[in-house]
Amino acid sequence: MKEGRILIADDNKGILSALQILLEPVYLQVVTLNNPNMLPGELGKHEYDLLLLDMNFKAGINTGNEGLYWLKEVKNKNPGIEVVMITAYGDIELAVKALKEGAVDFVLKPWDNQKLIATLNAALRLRKSNKEITTLKNRESHLKSEALKYQSIIGVRSPAMQSVMQVVKKISSTDANVLITGENGTGKELIAKEIHQLSQRHDELFVLVDLSALSESLFESELFGHKKGSFTNAFEDRTGRFVHAHRGTLFLDEIGNIPLSMQSKLLTALQTRKITPVGSDRETTVDIRLISATNKDLNQMISAGIFRQDLLYRMNTIQIHLPPLRERTEDIEELTGYFLESYSAKYGKKGLTLSGDALDKIKTNSWPGNVRQLQHAIEKAVILADTDRLKASDFFLADENVQVAHTATLDEMEKQMIINALKRHSGNQTAAAEQLGITRQTLYNKIKKYDI
Repeated sequence: MKEGRILIADDNKGILSALQILLEPVYLQVVTLNNPNMLPGELGKHEYDLLLLDMNFKAGINTGNEGLYWLKEVKNKNPGIEVVMITAYGDIELAVKALKEGAVDFVLKPWDNQKLIATLNAALRLRKSNKEITTLKNRESHLKSEALKYQSIIGVRSPAMQSVMQVVKKISSTDANVLITGENGTGKELIAKEIHQLSQRHDELFVLVDLSALSESLFESELFGHKKGSFTNAFEDRTGRFVHAHRGTLFLDEIGNIPLSMQSKLLTALQTRKITPVGSDRETTVDIRLISATNKDLNQMISAGIFRQDLLYRMNTIQIHLPPLRERTEDIEELTGYFLESYSAKYGKKGLTLSGDALDKIKTNSWPGNVRQLQHAIEKAVILADTDRLKASDFFLADENVQVAHTATLDEMEKQMIINALKRHSGNQTAAAEQLGITRQTLYNKIKKYDI
């Protein structure tokens, strides 16, 4: 299979034709330019592996300075491309200058066909090697970052969470696709990370994509990547999340937020395990383990015609439902102790303790925002603490002022909570989202959903 995209810049049209005839049977693509001023535009529109660059473009000038100038320009803006210089007026000093400026090799005219191809092949191997090194460095950086952030799961004493953890241990060693469901703040991301850490892919990347934060226009670029110049403001190549997750785990959070128009593209990528960056014609094969999460009823969305049933089947080999905190009250005390210790250390208030009435208040609260709301409530109490012992009055709990009938639906309760939080914070969505234990984007989506 042919590979390698080569761009040739030379002012002699006869030489360009000869090189094109020689190289087209060998390489995937060969493009020629007879004017070096066209180089920036061409390199901005398309990705090339190699540039075969003439040293002299003006008649009667054989210093090679033109070639050196364009070599610097190309390497400054496209450092990844490998450049081979070619000239009829070469000497050792000129070759050394070219190599110092970033050229990978130097060829004299008239050239030997086999030697020229061998030189280009060597440059192409170097290009591939450098790309692999860059990818490995990026992966190493991500892995170190993820290793530092990883925290084993706490608060799993309740029967409900014991059951969840048994399933997690059973499925982690497989590559089965997993769908994690549950209310906001129940810890879906933590469970996804636990599955990854217990899997055979734990030495590779865990890549999270928050689909609720992605606009439709950025969906393909974020997941599949894009090539420089493929759309406005695409100033450089971007590697998509699918490629970052190669050999690792791809976690698609808020899967229910994918626009219907994009669901078919995601389905195709999951079925074929191949992606094509925006603006590219090259397919890339990826090896990923897919974990998805949502707080929505996908079957209800399928009935409403806003979610594809075949996409649900593709990602739902195993489903794990996380119980809300109100159904796992046995875990509240351990979680409270952990957050209290963490934030006491973070804010320089070591030794903070919790009074019995404060713990009782925390245990009996319904926690509509679940573990995330509990975490934020404790952090706020620690920040505002004036003594070394937290009392019940130090905790403002978001559902204290929610006045709804016992027969209200969860949607009605959630809408009322959002209204109360927005009122309390004078319409400040960031502050309201923090109180509710959800992201600002999620709050924005719910405001639209409930027409608040």
